[in-house]
Amino acid sequence: MSAEDNVYDSLTEEHGADASWAYGQGAFGTGIEHVQEEISAAVPDGVDATDLAQYCLMLGDDALICGHRLSEWVSNAPELEEEMALANTALDLIGQARVLLARAAHLGAGSDEDELAYQRTDAQFRNVALAELGDDLDFARAIARLLVFSTWRLALLARLLDSRDPVIAAVAGKGVKELTYHRDHAVQWTLRLGDGTAESHEKMQAALIGIWPYVDELFRTSEIEQRLVAAGVAVDPAQLRDEVDAVLDQVLAAATLERPQIPGIAGPGGRQGRHTEKLGHVLAEMQSLARQHPGATW
Repeated sequence: MSAEDNVYDSLTEEHGADASWAYGQGAFGTGIEHVQEEISAAVPDGVDATDLAQYCLMLGDDALICGHRLSEWVSNAPELEEEMALANTALDLIGQARVLLARAAHLGAGSDEDELAYQRTDAQFRNVALAELGDDLDFARAIARLLVFSTWRLALLARLLDSRDPVIAAVAGKGVKELTYHRDHAVQWTLRLGDGTAESHEKMQAALIGIWPYVDELFRTSEIEQRLVAAGVAVDPAQLRDEVDAVLDQVLAAATLERPQIPGIAGPGGRQGRHTEKLGHVLAEMQSLARQHPGATW
Protein backbone atom coordinates (compact mmCIF):
# COMPACT_ATOMS: atom_id res chain seq x y z
CA MET A 1 0.00 0.00 0.00
CA SER A 2 1.45 3.38 -0.94
CA ALA A 3 1.28 6.44 1.23
CA GLU A 4 -1.17 7.95 -1.28
CA ASP A 5 -3.73 5.17 -0.78
CA ASN A 6 -6.67 6.04 1.43
CA VAL A 7 -6.92 3.51 4.25
CA TYR A 8 -10.56 4.43 4.74
CA ASP A 9 -11.76 3.33 1.30
CA SER A 10 -12.62 -0.07 2.70
CA LEU A 11 -14.52 1.49 5.60
CA THR A 12 -17.07 3.04 3.25
CA GLU A 13 -17.83 -0.23 1.49
CA GLU A 14 -20.30 -2.88 2.55
CA HIS A 15 -18.62 -5.99 3.93
CA GLY A 16 -21.72 -8.01 4.70
CA ALA A 17 -22.00 -6.43 8.14
CA ASP A 18 -18.40 -7.47 8.77
CA ALA A 19 -19.36 -11.15 8.44
CA SER A 20 -16.60 -11.74 5.90
CA TRP A 21 -13.92 -11.39 8.53
CA ALA A 22 -15.67 -11.50 11.88
CA TYR A 23 -16.74 -15.09 11.33
CA GLY A 24 -13.75 -15.97 9.20
CA GLN A 25 -13.37 -17.35 5.69
CA GLY A 26 -11.49 -20.42 6.79
CA ALA A 27 -8.91 -19.56 9.43
CA PHE A 28 -5.35 -19.94 8.24
CA GLY A 29 -4.61 -21.84 11.42
CA THR A 30 -6.84 -24.67 10.27
CA GLY A 31 -5.71 -25.03 6.66
CA ILE A 32 -1.99 -25.03 5.91
CA GLU A 33 -2.00 -28.12 3.72
CA HIS A 34 -1.51 -26.12 0.55
CA VAL A 35 2.04 -25.19 1.59
CA GLN A 36 3.08 -28.44 3.26
CA GLU A 37 4.92 -29.59 0.17
CA GLU A 38 6.86 -26.34 0.07
CA ILE A 39 8.11 -26.53 3.66
CA SER A 40 10.81 -28.97 2.55
CA ALA A 41 11.68 -26.96 -0.57
CA ALA A 42 15.37 -26.45 -1.29
CA VAL A 43 17.04 -23.37 0.13
CA PRO A 44 17.37 -20.78 -2.66
CA ASP A 45 20.81 -20.55 -4.25
CA GLY A 46 23.19 -18.25 -2.41
CA VAL A 47 21.13 -18.25 0.80
CA ASP A 48 22.51 -19.50 4.11
CA ALA A 49 20.13 -22.08 5.59
CA THR A 50 20.84 -20.99 9.16
CA ASP A 51 20.03 -17.37 8.32
CA LEU A 52 16.83 -18.43 6.60
CA ALA A 53 15.79 -20.53 9.60
CA GLN A 54 16.37 -17.59 11.92
CA TYR A 55 14.34 -15.29 9.69
CA CYS A 56 11.46 -17.77 9.69
CA LEU A 57 11.68 -17.78 13.49
CA MET A 58 11.50 -13.98 13.56
CA LEU A 59 8.39 -13.87 11.39
CA GLY A 60 6.85 -16.92 13.03
CA ASP A 61 7.48 -15.80 16.60
CA ASP A 62 5.95 -12.38 15.89
CA ALA A 63 2.77 -14.09 14.74
CA LEU A 64 2.72 -16.79 17.43
CA ILE A 65 3.15 -14.46 20.39
CA CYS A 66 0.81 -11.76 19.11
CA GLY A 67 -1.73 -14.45 18.25
CA HIS A 68 -1.51 -15.84 21.78
CA ARG A 69 -2.02 -12.38 23.25
CA LEU A 70 -5.14 -11.91 21.13
CA SER A 71 -6.47 -15.32 22.20
CA GLU A 72 -6.49 -14.05 25.79
CA TRP A 73 -9.54 -11.98 24.85
CA VAL A 74 -11.69 -15.08 24.36
CA SER A 75 -14.39 -14.81 27.06
CA ASN A 76 -13.09 -11.33 27.93
CA ALA A 77 -14.03 -9.20 24.90
CA PRO A 78 -16.70 -6.50 25.34
CA GLU A 79 -19.18 -8.30 23.07
CA LEU A 80 -19.62 -11.75 21.53
CA GLU A 81 -19.00 -10.64 17.95
CA GLU A 82 -15.77 -8.96 19.00
CA GLU A 83 -14.70 -12.09 20.84
CA MET A 84 -15.15 -14.11 17.66
CA ALA A 85 -13.34 -11.48 15.61
CA LEU A 86 -10.29 -11.46 17.86
CA ALA A 87 -10.29 -15.26 18.06
CA ASN A 88 -10.23 -15.50 14.26
CA THR A 89 -7.49 -12.89 14.06
CA ALA A 90 -5.47 -14.96 16.53
CA LEU A 91 -6.08 -18.10 14.44
CA ASP A 92 -4.83 -16.33 11.32
CA LEU A 93 -1.59 -15.34 13.03
CA ILE A 94 -1.06 -18.73 14.67
CA GLY A 95 -1.60 -20.36 11.28
CA GLN A 96 1.12 -18.19 9.79
CA ALA A 97 3.35 -19.12 12.72
CA ARG A 98 2.80 -22.85 12.18
CA VAL A 99 4.07 -22.72 8.61
CA LEU A 100 7.03 -20.51 9.42
CA LEU A 101 8.10 -22.55 12.45
CA ALA A 102 7.74 -25.76 10.44
CA ARG A 103 10.03 -24.27 7.79
CA ALA A 104 12.52 -23.22 10.48
CA ALA A 105 12.48 -26.72 11.96
CA HIS A 106 13.06 -28.27 8.52
CA LEU A 107 16.09 -25.99 8.15
CA GLY A 108 17.60 -27.23 11.41
CA ALA A 109 16.27 -24.86 14.08
CA GLY A 110 14.40 -27.65 15.86
CA SER A 111 12.74 -31.03 15.46
CA ASP A 112 9.30 -29.66 14.57
CA GLU A 113 6.98 -26.68 15.00
CA ASP A 114 5.72 -27.91 18.38
CA GLU A 115 9.20 -28.07 19.87
CA LEU A 116 9.90 -24.54 18.66
CA ALA A 117 6.64 -23.25 20.12
CA TYR A 118 6.62 -25.11 23.42
CA GLN A 119 10.19 -26.00 24.39
CA ARG A 120 12.21 -22.85 23.81
CA THR A 121 13.04 -20.36 26.57
CA ASP A 122 12.25 -16.68 26.31
CA ALA A 123 15.83 -15.84 25.26
CA GLN A 124 15.45 -18.19 22.28
CA PHE A 125 12.41 -16.38 20.90
CA ARG A 126 12.95 -13.77 18.19
CA ASN A 127 9.69 -11.80 18.23
CA VAL A 128 9.53 -8.03 18.53
CA ALA A 129 8.59 -6.73 21.98
CA LEU A 130 5.34 -5.17 20.73
CA ALA A 131 3.90 -8.65 20.16
CA GLU A 132 4.43 -9.74 23.75
CA LEU A 133 3.06 -6.71 25.59
CA GLY A 134 0.16 -7.48 27.89
CA ASP A 135 -3.22 -5.76 27.85
CA ASP A 136 -4.38 -6.24 31.45
CA LEU A 137 -7.84 -6.55 29.88
CA ASP A 138 -7.58 -2.98 28.61
CA PHE A 139 -9.44 -3.18 25.29
CA ALA A 140 -8.06 0.14 24.04
CA ARG A 141 -4.53 -1.15 24.58
CA ALA A 142 -5.31 -4.34 22.64
CA ILE A 143 -6.63 -2.26 19.75
CA ALA A 144 -3.64 0.10 19.80
CA ARG A 145 -1.25 -2.84 19.63
CA LEU A 146 -3.25 -4.51 16.85
CA LEU A 147 -3.37 -1.27 14.86
CA VAL A 148 0.39 -0.81 14.89
CA PHE A 149 1.24 -4.51 14.56
CA SER A 150 -1.14 -5.20 11.67
CA THR A 151 -0.17 -2.02 9.79
CA TRP A 152 3.50 -2.96 10.08
CA ARG A 153 3.07 -6.66 9.29
CA LEU A 154 0.84 -5.94 6.30
CA ALA A 155 3.49 -3.64 4.83
CA LEU A 156 6.10 -6.33 5.48
CA LEU A 157 4.19 -9.25 3.98
CA ALA A 158 3.18 -7.23 0.93
CA ARG A 159 6.87 -6.91 0.09
CA LEU A 160 7.57 -10.56 0.91
CA LEU A 161 5.28 -11.70 -1.91
CA ASP A 162 8.40 -11.61 -4.08
CA SER A 163 10.63 -13.49 -1.63
CA ARG A 164 12.86 -16.11 -3.24
CA ASP A 165 11.91 -18.54 -0.47
CA PRO A 166 8.69 -20.32 -1.54
CA VAL A 167 7.37 -20.78 2.00
CA ILE A 168 7.80 -17.14 2.95
CA ALA A 169 6.18 -16.10 -0.33
CA ALA A 170 3.26 -18.50 0.30
CA VAL A 171 2.69 -17.19 3.82
CA ALA A 172 2.80 -13.64 2.47
CA GLY A 173 0.31 -14.51 -0.26
CA LYS A 174 -2.35 -15.57 2.21
CA GLY A 175 -1.20 -13.32 5.01
CA VAL A 176 -1.70 -10.10 3.04
CA LYS A 177 -5.42 -10.85 2.74
CA GLU A 178 -5.67 -11.70 6.43
CA LEU A 179 -3.69 -8.68 7.62
CA THR A 180 -5.86 -6.39 5.51
CA TYR A 181 -8.86 -7.47 7.58
CA HIS A 182 -6.89 -7.22 10.82
CA ARG A 183 -5.80 -3.68 10.07
CA ASP A 184 -9.26 -2.57 8.94
CA HIS A 185 -10.76 -3.95 12.14
CA ALA A 186 -8.21 -2.12 14.27
CA VAL A 187 -8.82 1.09 12.30
CA GLN A 188 -12.57 0.91 12.87
CA TRP A 189 -12.15 0.48 16.62
CA THR A 190 -9.52 3.23 16.79
CA LEU A 191 -11.99 5.60 15.14
CA ARG A 192 -14.82 4.55 17.46
CA LEU A 193 -12.74 4.90 20.61
CA GLY A 194 -10.67 7.93 19.66
CA ASP A 195 -13.56 9.97 18.28
CA GLY A 196 -16.15 8.64 20.71
CA THR A 197 -16.77 9.75 24.26
CA ALA A 198 -14.33 11.76 26.36
CA GLU A 199 -13.56 8.61 28.37
CA SER A 200 -12.97 6.38 25.33
CA HIS A 201 -10.76 9.07 23.77
CA GLU A 202 -8.69 9.33 26.94
CA LYS A 203 -8.27 5.56 27.18
CA MET A 204 -7.27 5.21 23.52
CA GLN A 205 -4.72 8.00 23.81
CA ALA A 206 -3.29 6.41 26.96
CA ALA A 207 -3.09 3.06 25.17
CA LEU A 208 -1.04 4.56 22.34
CA ILE A 209 1.30 6.19 24.83
CA GLY A 210 1.78 2.84 26.56
CA ILE A 211 2.88 0.95 23.45
CA TRP A 212 4.77 3.71 21.64
CA PRO A 213 8.23 3.09 23.18
CA TYR A 214 8.20 -0.30 21.40
CA VAL A 215 7.37 1.01 17.92
CA ASP A 216 10.92 1.96 16.86
CA GLU A 217 12.09 -1.65 17.23
CA LEU A 218 9.82 -2.66 14.35
CA PHE A 219 12.06 -0.76 11.94
CA ARG A 220 15.50 -1.91 13.09
CA THR A 221 17.40 -4.15 10.70
CA SER A 222 19.33 -7.09 12.13
CA GLU A 223 22.48 -8.45 10.54
CA ILE A 224 20.60 -11.58 9.46
CA GLU A 225 17.98 -9.48 7.74
CA GLN A 226 20.66 -7.46 5.98
CA ARG A 227 22.20 -10.60 4.51
CA LEU A 228 18.84 -12.03 3.44
CA VAL A 229 17.75 -8.73 1.88
CA ALA A 230 20.83 -8.90 -0.32
CA ALA A 231 19.89 -12.48 -1.24
CA GLY A 232 16.35 -11.53 -2.25
CA VAL A 233 14.64 -13.39 0.58
CA ALA A 234 13.89 -10.80 3.26
CA VAL A 235 12.68 -7.22 3.53
CA ASP A 236 14.59 -4.40 5.20
CA PRO A 237 12.20 -3.26 7.96
CA ALA A 238 13.72 0.22 7.89
CA GLN A 239 12.20 0.64 4.42
CA LEU A 240 8.71 0.19 5.88
CA ARG A 241 8.80 3.24 8.15
CA ASP A 242 7.46 5.88 5.76
CA GLU A 243 4.50 3.75 4.70
CA VAL A 244 3.58 2.69 8.22
CA ASP A 245 3.93 6.25 9.54
CA ALA A 246 1.72 7.60 6.74
CA VAL A 247 -1.04 5.09 7.51
CA LEU A 248 -0.88 5.62 11.27
CA ASP A 249 -0.84 9.41 10.93
CA GLN A 250 -3.94 9.27 8.76
CA VAL A 251 -5.77 6.98 11.18
CA LEU A 252 -4.84 8.96 14.28
CA ALA A 253 -5.84 12.26 12.72
CA ALA A 254 -9.25 10.91 11.76
CA ALA A 255 -9.67 9.50 15.28
CA THR A 256 -8.74 12.88 16.85
CA LEU A 257 -5.75 11.24 18.54
CA GLU A 258 -2.25 12.61 18.88
CA ARG A 259 0.81 10.71 17.78
CA PRO A 260 2.84 10.15 20.98
CA GLN A 261 6.16 11.97 21.07
CA ILE A 262 8.00 9.33 23.04
CA PRO A 263 11.47 8.00 22.17
CA GLY A 264 11.86 4.33 21.46
CA ILE A 265 13.68 1.94 23.76
CA ALA A 266 17.31 1.69 22.62
CA GLY A 267 19.61 -1.31 22.60
CA PRO A 268 19.23 -4.94 21.55
CA GLY A 269 15.66 -6.17 21.23
CA GLY A 270 13.62 -9.23 20.50
CA ARG A 271 15.49 -10.14 17.32
CA GLN A 272 18.54 -10.67 19.55
CA GLY A 273 16.59 -12.54 22.24
CA ARG A 274 16.25 -9.55 24.57
CA HIS A 275 12.67 -9.34 25.79
CA THR A 276 10.47 -7.69 28.36
CA GLU A 277 9.39 -9.64 31.43
CA LYS A 278 6.00 -10.01 29.73
CA LEU A 279 7.24 -12.75 27.42
CA GLY A 280 8.03 -14.96 30.40
CA HIS A 281 4.42 -14.70 31.51
CA VAL A 282 3.18 -15.55 28.01
CA LEU A 283 5.38 -18.64 27.77
CA ALA A 284 4.49 -19.82 31.28
CA GLU A 285 0.87 -20.02 30.19
CA MET A 286 1.33 -21.08 26.57
CA GLN A 287 3.85 -23.84 27.27
CA SER A 288 2.61 -25.19 30.59
CA LEU A 289 0.61 -28.15 29.28
CA ALA A 290 3.26 -29.28 26.81
CA ARG A 291 5.96 -29.10 29.47
CA GLN A 292 3.90 -31.03 32.00
CA HIS A 293 3.16 -33.78 29.46
CA PRO A 294 6.13 -33.93 27.09
CA GLY A 295 5.49 -35.96 23.97
CA ALA A 296 1.74 -36.11 24.53
CA THR A 297 -0.61 -35.67 21.59
CA TRP A 298 -4.23 -34.56 21.54
